[in-house]
Amino acid sequence: MRAFTEEQKIKILEDLVAIKSVNENEIEVATYLKKLFEEHGIEATIVPVTATRVNLVAEIGSGSPVLGISGHMDVVSPGDVSKWSTDPFVLTEKDGKLYGRGANDMKSGLAALAIAMIDIKENDSLQKGSIRFMATTGEEVGGAGAKKLYEEGYMNDVNTLIVAEPSQDVIVYSHKGSLNFKVTSKGKEAHSALPQLGYNAIDPLAEFITKVNAEVRDSNRSNEILGELVMNCTIIHGGQQVNSIPELATAEFNVRTIPEYDTEEVIEKFKQFAEELNNEGADIIVEVTMSLPSVFTDGKSNLVKTAQLLGEKYFNDKPELIGSPGVTDGSNLLRSKGDDFPFIMFGPGLTKMAHKVDEYVHRDVYLKFIDLYEELFLEFNK
Repeated sequence: MRAFTEEQKIKILEDLVAIKSVNENEIEVATYLKKLFEEHGIEATIVPVTATRVNLVAEIGSGSPVLGISGHMDVVSPGDVSKWSTDPFVLTEKDGKLYGRGANDMKSGLAALAIAMIDIKENDSLQKGSIRFMATTGEEVGGAGAKKLYEEGYMNDVNTLIVAEPSQDVIVYSHKGSLNFKVTSKGKEAHSALPQLGYNAIDPLAEFITKVNAEVRDSNRSNEILGELVMNCTIIHGGQQVNSIPELATAEFNVRTIPEYDTEEVIEKFKQFAEELNNEGADIIVEVTMSLPSVFTDGKSNLVKTAQLLGEKYFNDKPELIGSPGVTDGSNLLRSKGDDFPFIMFGPGLTKMAHKVDEYVHRDVYLKFIDLYEELFLEFNK
C-alpha cells in the first residue's frame, strides 16, 4: 500500500520547486516537509542554524541501527530567467521531463527520501532500528546546515548515510573536499613616478600566488580514487588607477582537497607562506572563507553493493562506482567517521544538469527512485 499516488508524488515536487529557496528561505521548505511528515504521524523538528535559516530532522523507528538519509533544501539562483524555456519556479512537464530550478539539484532527491520514509511508516515495514531524515540549509554555499547537525550530535549514532544528490547513473562513495581562501595584501599608496614613497600591494601577492602554485597546486601527491589535489586562483583585484601604486590587492582561491593533502595541511601551508613574506616586509592576511574536508570510504560496504544491484534492477544498467571531484554535505556529516563507514551519494537526476538553465529530472527516474529508496532503506534495517 502506497501513501501517495503518482500524481501526489509529482505534486509534492511541484510544491517544493515553487518555494524560492535560493541560498535562503529554507524555512518555508522545512515547514512544508514538517507538515507533510506530521500528516502521516511522523514527528519532525526544525533545527535553527541562523536567525533566518534552519534544518529539519524527522525520524521513524527506534534504536540501532540508525540509517541517515539527507538532502539540502536550498537551490542556486536561476540566473537570467529569460534564458529559461519555462518558469524556473513552476514545475513543468515536457516529453517525460520535469523542468524547474531544483528539480534536479536536489528537490527531487529530497522529496523521494521523504516519500519513501512515509511509505515505510504507513506500512509499518521497518522491522528494527531507525531512519533519520536530515534536510539541510546552505549546502550550495558553505554547508552551514550540515555542520550544525554534526556539531549538535545528530550523526553520533548514525551507522549508514545516504545523500540524495543527483547521480542516477553513478554511485559516489568518496569525494574531494573544498577550501576557499581570500588573501589580502596591504601596501601604501603613492604616485607611480615615486614608488619609493609607497609599497606596492600587488608585488607580494604575486609572489604568494607563485609560491602556492609551486608547492600546493603542483604537488605530486594523489589518491587512488580521487586523483590529485586541484587548486585555482580564480579572482584577483588590485589597484585603483594605472599611475598609482596600489595600497590593496586581493586574491581568492578554491582548492579541491584529497585525504593525502587535506584541508588542515593546505590551510597551514597558506599561513606559512604568508608568514614568510610578512617576515620580509609584506602585510598579507589569509582568510579561510569555506572549509569542507574530503570524504574517503573504501566502497566495500553492503550499502554500496545493494545500491548497485537496485540501480540495475530499476534502470537496467548497473551504476558505476566512482569518486567525485565535487562535494556534498557528507564533508560535514562524516567528519568523525572512518574509511569503512557505509556512505553513498545516489539520487534522481544527473550531476551534469546541476545549476544549469532548464534544469530537469526525468519523471520516471524520480518516481522509480522512491521505490528504490524504500527497498534500500529496509535492507539495512532488517
